[in-house]
Amino acid sequence: MEKNKVKFGLNKVHWAKILDFDEEGIPAYDIPIRLPGAVSLSIDAEGEAENFFADNGVYYVINNNSGYSGDLEVAMVTLEFATEILGEILDKNGILVETNKSELQQFALMFEFEGDRSHIRHVLYSCTASRPATEGQTTEANKEVKTEKLSLKASALENGLVKAKSCEETNQFIYDDWYKSVYMPDIE
Repeated sequence: MEKNKVKFGLNKVHWAKILDFDEEGIPAYDIPIRLPGAVSLSIDAEGEAENFFADNGVYYVINNNSGYSGDLEVAMVTLEFATEILGEILDKNGILVETNKSELQQFALMFEFEGDRSHIRHVLYSCTASRPATEGQTTEANKEVKTEKLSLKASALENGLVKAKSCEETNQFIYDDWYKSVYMPDIE
């Protein structure tokens, strides 16, 4: 892949539900599912580097990576996402029901930004999302589309993985299959 100078254009948002964790805390993911209608993604890094002072100076810097938090704005939350991740229930009459006993499920979030040379593909390994607000207004002279915003929290897996993204060094086979399964890095 060629080297990008800039990025723009959020696209191809996918989610993959975490089905289970093995004895080492590594998740088994379901097959990624597209979440159409991506409008914007804004996530901020959580945690800061902290200095440990000794011998009259900074002796050691502690990396405190607490993941990311922010918002994913979409046209509409899909039925699959609402039932599989937000814990809503589809009743026998085809009505989507929310209860106070709903449990949010963890998932990987996959997405890409366009670049001037190639798309940059990302995965956040362990996310949770809050229920979106309900909003609307009367139609006047012009129709205004109302979107739904999910508050996201991305945290580290037990093995420390938080996020991965493609770059100009990415294997083409891995890049091409990015949305077929959740990529797990080959590191020690």
